Amino acid sequence: MADSAEAARQRWQRRYEQSKLRDADFTTLSGLEVEPVYGPPPGAVVPGFERIGWPGEYPFTRGLYPAGYRGRAWTIRQFSGFGNARQTNERYQMLLGAGGTGLSVAFDMPTLMGRDSDDPRSAGEVGHCGVAIDSAADMDLLFAGIPLAQVTTSMTISGPAVPVFCMYLAAARRQGADLTALNGTLQTDIFKEYIAQKEWLFPPRPHLRLIGDLMEYCTANIPAYKPLSVSGYHIREAGSTAAQELAFTLADGFGYVELGQSRGLDVDAFAPGLSFFFDAHIDFFEEIAKFRAARRIWARWLRDVYGAATERAQWLRFHTQTAGVSLTAQQPDNNVVRTAIEALAAVLGGTNSLHTNALDEVLALPSERAAEIALRTQQVIMEETGVTNVADPLGGSWYLEALTDRLEAEAEEIFTRIRSMSPDGSMTGGILRGIEDGWFSGQIAEASFAYHQKLEKGEKKVVGVNSYTGTVGQPVEILRVSHQVELDQMAEMARRRAARDQAAVDAALAELLAAARSGQNMIPPMLSAAEAEATLGEICDALRAEWGTYAETPVF
Repeated sequence: MADSAEAARQRWQRRYEQSKLRDADFTTLSGLEVEPVYGPPPGAVVPGFERIGWPGEYPFTRGLYPAGYRGRAWTIRQFSGFGNARQTNERYQMLLGAGGTGLSVAFDMPTLMGRDSDDPRSAGEVGHCGVAIDSAADMDLLFAGIPLAQVTTSMTISGPAVPVFCMYLAAARRQGADLTALNGTLQTDIFKEYIAQKEWLFPPRPHLRLIGDLMEYCTANIPAYKPLSVSGYHIREAGSTAAQELAFTLADGFGYVELGQSRGLDVDAFAPGLSFFFDAHIDFFEEIAKFRAARRIWARWLRDVYGAATERAQWLRFHTQTAGVSLTAQQPDNNVVRTAIEALAAVLGGTNSLHTNALDEVLALPSERAAEIALRTQQVIMEETGVTNVADPLGGSWYLEALTDRLEAEAEEIFTRIRSMSPDGSMTGGILRGIEDGWFSGQIAEASFAYHQKLEKGEKKVVGVNSYTGTVGQPVEILRVSHQVELDQMAEMARRRAARDQAAVDAALAELLAAARSGQNMIPPMLSAAEAEATLGEICDALRAEWGTYAETPVF
C-alpha cells in the first residue's frame, strides 16, 4: 500500500513539474509558502488512500489536474439573458469587460419550448426569463462584437437545443470563424427534462436519436465542443437530495455513453465531449463531497464498465451554479452570503466553471448591479481567499472523506435500482422505464416533501424565513422587461419572413424531414435550414409533426 501511494505521489510530482502555472502569488496572506498539494508523508500507510489519491491521478477524487487551480483557475461563466438579443449582448459586453471569462446563455420560455415569439402560445413570455431567439439572425445580434472562435459559450437549453446550436454555428460561420475550432457547451440533456424540468418537445426515443446525431457530428467535426452537459442542477432544484442529484445525473451520463456506443462511436473519442452541470447547495461539506464522489464514480464506471482507456475519457468535467432554490425573497441581501458559501463549496470541490446567482434572482432577472456583485463574489474567492493555492485543500479530512464515501455508496445503490428496471440491464433502459413510470418524479417529490416538512416544523432553519425574521432591509429594485420587447420581436420576425428566400426555407425543411425518415444524420440539413433563416418554431414544428409530442405519466 505504501509503495503504491508513494509511486502515485512521485507520478504526481513529475506531472506537476511539467504543468504550466499561472503567474500568481501562491503564498498565504502573511507570506507563508504553501505546498501545491498535501497528503500522507512518504512511507505512511493510509488504508483506502487509493480512493483519495493525488490530483490528476485516477480516480481523480482530488481533481483532474496535478496543479489544481495553480495551473488554471475555473472559468467565470455568468448565466445571463433577457429581453431581445441586442439587450443581452450589452449585458455580455459588460460581463466580459468586468472580468468574465466565458458566456452562458439563458433563453426565454418560448425559446426553451421551441416556439417562435409570434406564436400565440408565447404571448406575455417573450424575453422574460431569458433572451428570445427566433432565428440565426438573433444569434448574429446576440454575439455581435464577440468573437465566437475565441470565447467559450455555454447554452442552457435542452428540448430545442440542436436547432439552436445550428443557429449558433450559422452565426459563427457568418463571423468567419473556423467551425472546427469552436469551443463551448450545449446542454442537450433531455433525460433531466423528463425527470425534473419538464421542458421537452418530443417523445424520449426520437429525441435520443437527434442527440446521437449531434454526438456523431461534433465528434467528427467540432472535437473541442461539448455537445452534452448532463445536468443535475434542475434535478436538485426540483427537490432531490444530494445523493439523488449525484446518482440521477451520473446515470443519465451513463445513458448517453451507451447511446454513443450504440452508434459505433469510440468511447475514448466521444466521452471527452460529455460535461456535467451541478447545483452547489447550502450544506457546505455535503456539496464538496458530492463533487469529489462524482469524479470518482465517473472515472471508475467509464474505465471498468464502458472500457474508456484514456484519462480524458475518464474525466468528469463540470460547471456549477449556486442554488437558486436556496435564495429567499425575505431579506434578499442575505442571498449574497448564501451565494458566496455555495460558490466556495464548488471551488473546494474542484469545479471547472462557475455561475454565481444574483441576490435578486428570486424576484426577477438580475439587475446590472446585482449581476456585478455576483461576478465580484467569484473574483473575491479567486483573488483574495488563497483557496487556489492548494489542490483539494480539504482532502484527507476524516469528515469529508467519510461523507464522500457515504454519497458514493448511496449513488451506487440507486444505480442498481435503475438498472433493475431495465429489461436488458442497461442504464438507458432503466432510465426510460423510470421516466415512463414516473419513478424519478416520485422519488424527487418524496425528498422535497420530507425537507419541507422539516422546514415547516422548524427543524431546518432558513434565516429570514423561519428564523431571525426581523429586518431593517429596504425593497430591492428589480429588472423589468418591457412588453415592447415582445412587440418589437414580432415586428422583426415579420420583416425577416418577408425578406428571406421562402423557397430555400421550404427546401431545407423538406431535406430535414427526409433525413429524419431515412436515418441520415440530421445536423447538416438542420444547419442549412438555420442558414436559410428558418425559424426555431418552424424547425421544431416540422419535427413535432413527424415524431409527435409527449405527455408524462401522472404521479400522485
